[in-house]
Amino acid sequence: MRIIGGQFRGKKILPVLSEHTRPTADRTREMVFNILSHNPALGPQTIVDKRVLDVCAGTGAMGLEALSRGAKSATFAENNPESLKILKKNVEGFGADVIAQDARHLGQAPHPFDLIFLDPPYGQDLVSPILSRLFSEGWLTPQAVVVIEVEKKESVTLPPFLSVLTERSSGRAKLIFARVQEF
Repeated sequence: MRIIGGQFRGKKILPVLSEHTRPTADRTREMVFNILSHNPALGPQTIVDKRVLDVCAGTGAMGLEALSRGAKSATFAENNPESLKILKKNVEGFGADVIAQDARHLGQAPHPFDLIFLDPPYGQDLVSPILSRLFSEGWLTPQAVVVIEVEKKESVTLPPFLSVLTERSSGRAKLIFARVQEF
C-alpha cells in the first residue's frame, strides 16, 4: 500500500495483517479523493486546509491521503491493538494525533473536524451510533463532509443531521458521501 496522490505520493503505508482489518483498496481511495476534489455538490475546497478525522482508521490510509493532498491536520481514532501498532508507525513524522479509543466513546472533541472518514467493521451496525456520538460531542463542524464505507449489501440508516450527497460502489464496498446539515 502507498499514498496515491499529493505531496507524499508513493510513500509506503504498512498493512495490518489481521482478519479484523480490511484496508481501503488503492482504487477505492483514488475514487474517494476524485469525488472529494471534483464533485460540485461537495464544494470547492473539501480537503485543502481542512481538519480531518479518520475514524476506525485501521492503517490510517484515508487520513494520510488527505494530509498528502493538503489537509491542515489529521486525527486518527482506532481501538484494535494490532491496528494501533501499525497506525502509529504509519503516521510517524506527520504530526498527527492518534486516539486509542472505541469510536463510540471518544468523549468531547478537542475541536470540530471538517472532513470525516468512517470505515467501521462491516455488518455490526456501527455507523449511526458512531455518527450520533460524534455529532453530540462536538466532533463535526457545520457543513462537515462525512465519507462512510460499509459493505455493499449493508443497509445503513443515517442520523437526521446528515444528508446524502452521493453514493458509489467499489468492490465489496459501498461509499456514502454525506454533509452535516446546518445546526
